[in-house]
Amino acid sequence: MSPKSSLLVQDRRTKKRNAAEARFKSYGMIAIAIGLLMLCILVFNIVSRGAGAFQQTFVTLEVTLLESKLDKNGNRDLADLKKVSTFGYAPLLKSAFEQKVTKTGLDTTLKTKAMAGILSKSAPADLRNFVLANPDQIGETVEFEFLASSRVDGFLKGRVSRDSIGNDKNISVEQLDFVDQLITDGSLQKRFNLTFITGSDASDQRPEAAGMGTSMIGSLFMMLVVLALALPIGVAASIYLEEFAPKNWITDIIEVNISNLAAVPSIVFGILGLAVFINYMHLPNSAPLVGGLVLTLMTLPTIIISTRASLKSVPPSIRDAALGVGASKMQSVFHHVLPLAAPGILTGTIIGLAQALGETAPLLLIGMVGFIASNPPDSIAAGLMSPNSAMPAQIYEWAKRADPAFYERAWGGIIILLVFLVTMNTIAVLLRRRFERRW
Repeated sequence: MSPKSSLLVQDRRTKKRNAAEARFKSYGMIAIAIGLLMLCILVFNIVSRGAGAFQQTFVTLEVTLLESKLDKNGNRDLADLKKVSTFGYAPLLKSAFEQKVTKTGLDTTLKTKAMAGILSKSAPADLRNFVLANPDQIGETVEFEFLASSRVDGFLKGRVSRDSIGNDKNISVEQLDFVDQLITDGSLQKRFNLTFITGSDASDQRPEAAGMGTSMIGSLFMMLVVLALALPIGVAASIYLEEFAPKNWITDIIEVNISNLAAVPSIVFGILGLAVFINYMHLPNSAPLVGGLVLTLMTLPTIIISTRASLKSVPPSIRDAALGVGASKMQSVFHHVLPLAAPGILTGTIIGLAQALGETAPLLLIGMVGFIASNPPDSIAAGLMSPNSAMPAQIYEWAKRADPAFYERAWGGIIILLVFLVTMNTIAVLLRRRFERRW
């Protein structure tokens, strides 16, 4: 009697099962394609909206540093020079534009005040800082590069047009016509803006002068605090719970609470930091030390969980072999288990740091937002205790301001923050591959 079916011939049930498997693979590929598409759209939006922050418009201008305005006594005494405020430097800028129009023959009916209005409000302060640093230049004509105002910068970037400034009191059509002449003359141009990366935040009147530099330093000091506290405490706690602690109801409660803390919203840790570190311990508001302590509390559960998972992944045979040749429990852990678990521990630590780097809510509650730190700290102690901001808090602050130039800088800050996060995750992958061992 011949068999009814053969292994070489697919029956109806096999065809149906294979078709279902093929459909499942297709669904998976479609899901991956949709995820990649969403990622590409996200990256495109971030880059397209934030790339403009890395370029800024500058105006080249020759300014005559009149001795009669800046140093009436003619003694170049720094104390006398400091008595001249930024308002005393504004007439020098107006005179510089008047001389430029006369020299180059630009066709404009603007008054000198309107001409100087295309400059950033930081221009007089920049001019004053130069004179205080170089008093020997008084009496000479010096070429400067000043930031253009945010409206002029937006005009070159396509954010501002003649039609959109009908009710704008900060810029006029005549000023834009004057800007076009300066562009043709080569005195006004757009180029890479290093100050956005190295500078500090600015007031609402000077969005073109705002930068991420000091907030990046604040984030760096916070990460140093997190690394110095979260890594040793988290790894030590994980080693004890996984290798030495007795398995009883007390350790069960501890493990459950660690898992619960990992799921607690970050703003809760901000409230805890506000109550403990600021209201009770009286540490300074907006200090990176306080921010680092709050982020340490938030990061510890993540590091403990990832470290314990890494320790569990080491085969029990490694421990048994070490104990079998006479090693103590501590020797087996620190000489054999811990080196094998190091890749996972490092990866979990860096991922925890990257998560802490992007947190905003806890920093808002301890005051690390809206503070303008003008100068970088001169020591580690000052960097930890002096008020400062952080990158995510700075981005939040810019995003809520009205001027479109700040909104552009918020997107640019996101690009810098993403570069930091991608770098940290890349380091985590490289460390895992560098120290990974197979058995």
